[in-house]
Amino acid sequence: MNKTQRQLVLNKGTEKFIFRYETGAEDELLDALIKLAKDKRTDFDWFDAAVLSFKLTQTLIGQAEELIHEKASSQMRVN
Repeated sequence: MNKTQRQLVLNKGTEKFIFRYETGAEDELLDALIKLAKDKRTDFDWFDAAVLSFKLTQTLIGQAEELIHEKASSQMRVN
């Protein structure tokens, strides 16, 4: 399976947070969001982490739906 490079972006005031990750490494991205939210030296907070984790979840749901659709389409062609 090819690993696709993806990114999540959060614009917060004058700051822009860009997180790049490969498919399959979503757990590492979530760990990074938690670590950044805990870091008091940044303006990235728990709400920001929640927003990005929600966006990540929506992306994963979309990918799963695409896979299900592709599998169903290929099964219909075989039958």
